[in-house]
Amino acid sequence: MELLSFIWMGKPLWIWAVFIILILGLMVFDLGILHRKQKEIKISESLWLSLFYITMGLTYGAWIWFYMGEISASEYLTGYLVEKTLSLDNIFVMSLIFNYFGVAQKYQYRVLFWGILGVVLLRGLMIALGATLIERFEWITFIFAGFLIITGTKMLIAQDSEPDLESNPILRWMRQHLRITPKLHGEKFFVRLEVPSTSKRQVWVTPLLLALILIELADIVFAVDSIPAIFTITHDPYIVYTSNIFAVLGLRALYFALAAIIHRFHYLKYSLAIVLIFIGSKPFLTWWLEAEKFPAGISLIITVSLILSGIFVSLLKTRSSIDPQK
Repeated sequence: MELLSFIWMGKPLWIWAVFIILILGLMVFDLGILHRKQKEIKISESLWLSLFYITMGLTYGAWIWFYMGEISASEYLTGYLVEKTLSLDNIFVMSLIFNYFGVAQKYQYRVLFWGILGVVLLRGLMIALGATLIERFEWITFIFAGFLIITGTKMLIAQDSEPDLESNPILRWMRQHLRITPKLHGEKFFVRLEVPSTSKRQVWVTPLLLALILIELADIVFAVDSIPAIFTITHDPYIVYTSNIFAVLGLRALYFALAAIIHRFHYLKYSLAIVLIFIGSKPFLTWWLEAEKFPAGISLIITVSLILSGIFVSLLKTRSSIDPQK
């Protein structure tokens, strides 16, 4: 009992344990029961599964409200919305990676699922590092804030461009140093095959593993934006971590419904850029106004309004792209 009461990163150990057990339970239920067999994920299933994860995320936010109070709940919901919206670009990148390697739709969910394990671990390490730095050097918050303002400004003025996977340095390195099969071998990440001109059987890497590695690396790149953003919203590592993980879980479930229509959310990036600039400006505003903290409720309302505006404008501007025959 004393161990569970131990304070780690500002919260009792038991509250961290409850969250980790919940996430692991959801993942076991997801892959071990719902998707035990490899199959294509229909759009309706993707929507229902995403709705389930969104419900779980919002329910957890309600529990945070009950246990930690209204301010913490508002910070959790703001972080959840920002992370979920930021990750929309990640869907576009994941779709490019799957198409590049020719990964069949029925194997894509397996890659996304195992990618979540990496997200849980890597985001945990990055958030722990960020929390430690902020605790020791509070002025780092202003560096995070400035980074968000610069990132948001770049998003407003940058031209759209498609990533060139063929020239990706990580992919080139893997091709030079790993034994990679020329084609996929079903759902396998590794296979044992004979080495050409020898009778020895050795372990080979399949393109499915390369797709998983590139998706994990893409998530790290996107985390460079999302983690400073939520640390600017709150310094509580527990709020940062839980909102991040729930947002990623739900978005990857929604991948199969959004991948085909992600182009319809083109203008969302501009409202998201404004959200980043707004979040980045908050520490400077509170410092200038000599306030203790920017009101969490107002921050949530502004964030929701900007994101909904971006969705509305996107759907309105791209309605002509809908095929009337479908």
